[in-house]
Amino acid sequence: MQTSLETIISDFELLDEWEDRYRYIIDLGRDLETLPPEALVEANKVQGCVSQVWLQTQVGSGDDPVIEFKGTSDAHIVRGLIAILLALYSGKRASEILSTDAEALFVKLGLREHLTPQR
Repeated sequence: MQTSLETIISDFELLDEWEDRYRYIIDLGRDLETLPPEALVEANKVQGCVSQVWLQTQVGSGDDPVIEFKGTSDAHIVRGLIAILLALYSGKRASEILSTDAEALFVKLGLREHLTPQR
């Protein structure tokens, strides 16, 4: 089961040390649903990342469809970051996704200054 964005933000606020936050991010990644081997194809691979990252997308119907995302990575912290992004975007309408600022969330969580740009 995917952790809610509200839970992630709340849990981050409880963790004072970055070592604990990194462990929490890794734990979030461990809870991600495993992608089937047939999803780990070049068409689903995210370009420009040092780690290998795959993102699978399912788009609903209508003018403002709900979009579901699934993702994974071969790197533990990146997999946890994917979990945070899925909590932010997956299951939302396209219009809501377009108006959501992931960078603002990463700043709020303090991730921007604690992660390398490749992540």
